[in-house]
Amino acid sequence: TEDQANVKAKEKVRSLKLQAERTTPTVKMIAEMYERERMPRRLSTARTYRSVLVNHILPRWGDSEITALQPRVVEMWLGTLPLAPKTRSHVRSLMHALWKFSMWSGLVPVQENPMGLVRVPGCTKRVRHPRSLTVEEFQRFVGRLEDPFRMMALVSVTLGLRISEALALRWVDVDWTSGTVTVERGMVRGIIAETKTPYSSRKMAADKVLLSTLHGYRQGSQFSDEGDWIFASPLKLGRQPWSYNSVSRAFQKVGTDSGVGVLGTHTMRHTHRSWLDSAGVDLAVQKQLMRHSSITTTMDVYGALIDDRLMQAHSKIVSMALPGDGPELISGTDFRVISVPVSYSKQN
Repeated sequence: TEDQANVKAKEKVRSLKLQAERTTPTVKMIAEMYERERMPRRLSTARTYRSVLVNHILPRWGDSEITALQPRVVEMWLGTLPLAPKTRSHVRSLMHALWKFSMWSGLVPVQENPMGLVRVPGCTKRVRHPRSLTVEEFQRFVGRLEDPFRMMALVSVTLGLRISEALALRWVDVDWTSGTVTVERGMVRGIIAETKTPYSSRKMAADKVLLSTLHGYRQGSQFSDEGDWIFASPLKLGRQPWSYNSVSRAFQKVGTDSGVGVLGTHTMRHTHRSWLDSAGVDLAVQKQLMRHSSITTTMDVYGALIDDRLMQAHSKIVSMALPGDGPELISGTDFRVISVPVSYSKQN
């Protein structure tokens, strides 16, 4: 009937109006939702993501619809950015995450992620190779450092810690009886955070020479209670450890003054890894000491059975960092702690 036809017509008009009002969300809208719902919990990672959004993605694509992010135009745009290939790949990865979030949230139809077709040449190659110190360079470097930065360098290089993990250590984390140091947190911009990966959080074997050196440092510290930070800052009345910037400036200045050259805090971790190679430590043991999770599941399971070898390997690294400070023979090994000459070589 005519009335029925009018009702149907009104329904159709209403449907067309709703369809016209229903627009594809912009990249800025997606980014805001992503930050609320899917931003990584780790503070340093979240800070990096926000930096990429604010400095690169939003200025160019913020007002564009998410569907405007298509492989060819994005790949050409990435090629114009004055960034290292690795950094451009991080930008591409975040754009991939935004597209994926759009489909997951139902804002666009589920389809192949266009960003999966974008290529960033050279992104797997390092522009700057990580710096590792020889034993002689480290001795020269650490010999001119003053505490607490000297002790930070020793702890980091002997245990292979990231600087965020070293700064987050408390005295309660050191078990003097069993000879272990527990790594279970990081310190990022004054905020307690999780370690970089779940596998990074674990109990580390600690050689008695290192423990003896650490105990001597504790005796001279004004913040020596169990709950105190090992590297508590007197400027902050011990409530927080020293800041990353303070440590970085101290390392760079002493590195330059000692003739070792410019180095960063992560150099200690890279040095730990290279010394393990020099000491002939098995890869499975290296994986455990570096707290990596990527070799194989078999090595993960097997690695749990090699505690003695972990201690032996750790003791070798301690003897390089602290030559001549320990007993003649390290318990459980035939590796002697000797004074390392300036002409140190892998053979020695």
